[in-house]
This record gives sequence, C-alpha cells and structure tokens, in this order.
Amino acid sequence: MKHPISLRLTSLVSTVVLWASAFPAIRVGVDGLGVGGLSFWRLAVASVALAVVSPILRVRLPDRRDLPLIALCAFTGMSAYQLLLNWGEVHVSAGTASLLIATAPVFSVLLASIFLGERLSATIVAGTVTALAGVALIAYAGGSSKVTTSALVILMAAVVQGVYHFATKPLLKRYTGLEVACYAMWAGTLFLTPLAPGAVRDLLQAPTDAVVSTLYLGLLPSALGFVTWGYAVARYTIAQSTAALYLVPPLAIGVAFVWLGEIPGPVELAGGLISMAGVILIHRHTARPAVVPEPSSPLLGEAER
Repeated sequence: MKHPISLRLTSLVSTVVLWASAFPAIRVGVDGLGVGGLSFWRLAVASVALAVVSPILRVRLPDRRDLPLIALCAFTGMSAYQLLLNWGEVHVSAGTASLLIATAPVFSVLLASIFLGERLSATIVAGTVTALAGVALIAYAGGSSKVTTSALVILMAAVVQGVYHFATKPLLKRYTGLEVACYAMWAGTLFLTPLAPGAVRDLLQAPTDAVVSTLYLGLLPSALGFVTWGYAVARYTIAQSTAALYLVPPLAIGVAFVWLGEIPGPVELAGGLISMAGVILIHRHTARPAVVPEPSSPLLGEAER
C-alpha cells in the first residue's frame, strides 16, 4: 500500500515542530508547577492519551522477558529525562536547552561502541570531541554558576536520552516504535508516582498558563509527537527522518523568541553550532541509506524523544 508523500512529509514536519515547541512550553510549565509537578503531569497526560488510542493503533502487550529493558527505557528516557530537562530549564533558555539535548545521539553511539562492539572510528571520535567542545562552550557562556550547573544538568538529560535510544534497539526488533514509546511512557509515569501528592498540590495552585502548557506538552509533543514520528520514520529511511531532527534546535529558538522573547547569546549559539556539527559528523558516518520497506502494521520505526 502506497502512502501519500504529503501525508508522510506532514507527519515528519509536525513531529519536528511539536518537539521544538516543547522547550519553550517547559519554561512556562516549570514556572507554575515546579520541576516535579511538570514532570509528573506531562507524563501522566501523555500516558492517558496513548492508552486511549492504543487499541486503535493496535499496540500489543509486551512480553514479560522484556519488562526489565522496558523499565530501563522508562527510567532513563522518560522519568529521569523529564526531571533533568525541567530542572535545567529553570535557569537555561529554551533555545539553549534544545541545543544541548541535540547531543543525545553522541552518547547513543558511544554506548553502542562500548556495549555492542560497534566500531569507534576516527570520524566518530572527532564528532564526539567536536560536540562536547560545543557543549562546554554553552555551559560556560552564561557567566554564572547557576546557568553553568543548569546547562550541565541538561547535558545529563541528553546522556539519559542517549541511554534510552541505545536501550530501545533490542526492543525495536520485536515491537514497533510506537509500542516501545507507549511502554516507556506508561512505566515512566509509574516511576514518578511518588511525586503525585506534591504534583496535585502544585496543580491546584498553578496559574492557567502553566496548566495549559502542561496539557499541551502531554497531548501534543509527547503523545501526538510519538504517533507522527512513528508514522514518518516507518516511511522514510532512518537517515532521512533523523536528519530532519537537526531542525529542532533552530525552530525551538524561533518559537522561544516569539513566545517568550528569549534568544541565546552569540557564544551559546556558536557552541550550539559546534555541537550540531559534531552530531552531524557522527550521523553521516553511522547513517545507513537503505530503503525502508512498506510497513505491514500501522506504525513502525524507532522511537525518539
């Protein structure tokens, strides 16, 4: 069955826009709900939305043998990622945060080299060094210990996101990208349930714009974003679909400027460009140009963010 080019392109573009808009929305949500409240409610809203549509999208139950790996994906890519990113964005601008998170593939590749025996070539080493040099420039561009610490916290969010992508590889041999995302989202929400009492109190006291931003984050970048990404990545090559994600930081900077009046300083932008150059260098080395076959199930492909 052929799928219209306009539909798959729309899905890919929608994913990029949704994920870019998440960074400024986090700034609004964390101001009103706090780090723990925003983390819990974003995952909870997304989990409910995915649970509602999962029968329609034919999401299967996971095999019990895969539960430990799913738990690892949930803890790193959902629970820890949300907490670290939200904590970091207390002091770091949305655009700068998006530049730091864009380095996540660096850590995925390094983990694959260490644990899966994938060859660590000179190109990958050069790309890693370049990306981390850009990160260091961003971290020290703020001029204060709070900004530097927050930038390093967001870098840790990129690290755990890299662990998530690495840990999903075995699961994606048996499940669709959407299924892996659902399992991780649901389990990640369970891991954050100790924060629920405080999150409820925060919600009752939160301003309207923070509540709206949290609903937006859960329903659109988190829930819908996984659906559109799964559709797009199943119908493009991995190289094509992941290359589109390079547009997330510049779009995030643009959205943050329009929404919040934020824009990274010149040194931060320079660091971001250096980091992106390193990531692109690694991606060009590891990407495989193979043609993706037409999927037999509605949503196949590798999950992202």
